[in-house]
Parts: sequence; C-alpha cells; structure tokens
Amino acid sequence: MNIHKATSKNDLGKEAARIGAQKIRESISTQGEANIIVATGASQFEMLNHLTKENDIDWTKVTGFHLDEYIGIPIDHSASFRLYLWKRFVSKLPVPIKSFHFINAEQNPEKECIRLARIINDFQINVAFIGIGENSHIAFNDPPADFETSDPYLIVNLDKDCQKQQLGEGWFESLDDVPDQAISMSIKQIMKSEMIICSVPDKRKASAVSRTITGEVTPSCPASILQKHPDCNLFLDSESAATININ
Repeated sequence: MNIHKATSKNDLGKEAARIGAQKIRESISTQGEANIIVATGASQFEMLNHLTKENDIDWTKVTGFHLDEYIGIPIDHSASFRLYLWKRFVSKLPVPIKSFHFINAEQNPEKECIRLARIINDFQINVAFIGIGENSHIAFNDPPADFETSDPYLIVNLDKDCQKQQLGEGWFESLDDVPDQAISMSIKQIMKSEMIICSVPDKRKASAVSRTITGEVTPSCPASILQKHPDCNLFLDSESAATININ
C-alpha cells in the first residue's frame, strides 16, 4: 500500500486526482481507452473537483462505473448518488464522457445488479476512485463484509454506524430517513482494478484508517483487504493520519 499524506483536504484531493489522472492517460495511450470506478460521499469532494480540471484527458475514451446507490432513492433526492455524480463529476467534464453506467436502484434492485454485472464483466477497470467509511466500509460493504462473492454488484444492508455517517454528513434530515439497503459494488470487483485511488480525509476516519493499515485483513474491517492490492494508493490528511506513524 502506497500511503500519501497531505496537510489539507484540498491538497489530498489534488494529489489523488493527479495520480489517478496519470493512470487514465496511460491507459488511453496504451489501450485506446480507460475504464474507471467513481465513488461518492463527502470524502470525494476535493478529489473530484481536481479530477474534472485535469488537463489532456480525452474523456470521450473513458467509461465510468458507479460504486454504490441507495435502494428506493429517486434521482432527484438530495442524497441520490446518481445526482451527486452528475453534478460533481459527469456534468463538470470539459467534454462528454464516453459512457457512465449509473446505478438505478429505485424499483428492481435485483434486476439492476444483473444488468450492471453483464456490463462490467466486459471491462477491465484501470483505476478505482474510492473512500473508506467511518466503520471501515469500502463502497457500502459494511462489516462483516463479503470477501468471497464474485458477483460484481450486491444488495447489502446498511449497519447503524454507516447510517449515522450518512446522517452526520448531512445527506438526510433524520436517521429514520436513511435507507436500510443499497446496491454496492462487491469487494472482489473493486479489487480487480489495476490501480486504487483511496481518498480518506477527516479526523472521524482516523480509527478506520489505523485499522486498515495496521490491523489484520478481516471482514470485520472491510478496508483492510486493500493491504492485498498490488497498487493501492491511500491519500490521507493530517487529521485522518493522526493515529498512525508516517512521515
């Protein structure tokens, strides 16, 4: 695991976007295209802002995949991750992206998982932009996460710690409003990515970061699986890195 420490969230996002953009350019240069996974949440604000401003990326040769989405949330809901990705990423690109495969979990999530699986199975993901939750989840794979399933997308139950994080970040007005389930990309599918760019700012993530880096690899700490990835880049700020000993 390559650990990058920045002094601020903005610098974290800028460096994460820079390295991820390099991988996108390299993939386009060598393969004629690039395939990426894009996460949402407050941890991705700065990274996505800088990624959309990176120069010399031919987005018309890039295919994007959506990491996770709440079940039953319409696209015009303020917490919709489809809406988030449209506002903060897809609509901000200087030229239209080749394609972006949003997750529609409003009405038939089982069917949607099958649809997305058929699509993503035809693609090698070059770079996955992800984060880590306060409970150490990646995507919506809350502990104990399923490390074994080969299904690319799953219907998952959100635990209370995860739901409290969504409330705390301001996406919902009350805990009762936070959905109980979501569609999430699976751990194995994320780990298939050639490169992982994992952006994790804020003090509230410090404990999860420590367990991810120094703890054993276990489903009770889903992000710990990143220790086994051959090219995982973890981007921290001074607050999220507060409990670990790195320069």
